Amino acid sequence: MAITTPTSAPTTTTAPAEVVRTFLLALQAGDLDSALELLAEDVRYINVSLPTVRGRGRVERLFRSVYARGGRFRVHFHGIAADGDVVLTDRTDEVGIGRFEQRLWVYGRFIVKDGKITVWRDSFDWLDVTRSALRGLIAIAIPALNRPWPGGQ
Repeated sequence: MAITTPTSAPTTTTAPAEVVRTFLLALQAGDLDSALELLAEDVRYINVSLPTVRGRGRVERLFRSVYARGGRFRVHFHGIAADGDVVLTDRTDEVGIGRFEQRLWVYGRFIVKDGKITVWRDSFDWLDVTRSALRGLIAIAIPALNRPWPGGQ
C-alpha cells in the first residue's frame, strides 16, 4: 500500500512512527535543522555492512557535506509500522547529486525514545544498490532508463 505524504510535516509529535516520518520528510525537503532536531545526541546511524556513524554531530557533518555538494534525498513509504519505540519502514529512497539519481529499496528500523531517534538502521540489498547505481548513471544520458518512481511521480 502506497502512502502519499506532503514534503514537510509538523515536528511537534512524539509518536514514534510520526517522528520517523517527519524526520525523513524533513530530509526530503532539505530541512536539515528540523531533521537533526529529531535525532538524539548519541544517535547511532547504521547502514548495514558500512561503518556506524555515532552521534548527532557526526551525522550532521555527514549530511551537511552531502547537501552542500548539491545532494538531495527523496522518500516513498511503501509501509511504516510501530510497536512501542520501534518503527519499521519499507520504502524507496532516491539519492541524487547533479543529474544522477539512484532509486533503491530500503528497509529501516528506528528506535525512538522521548520523541528522539536513538537508532537509525537501514538495510538494503547490495545487488539492488549496484543495479540502481548503474541505472542512475545510464539515465544521465537516457532518463527513461532509470528505475520508475513508485506511484509514477
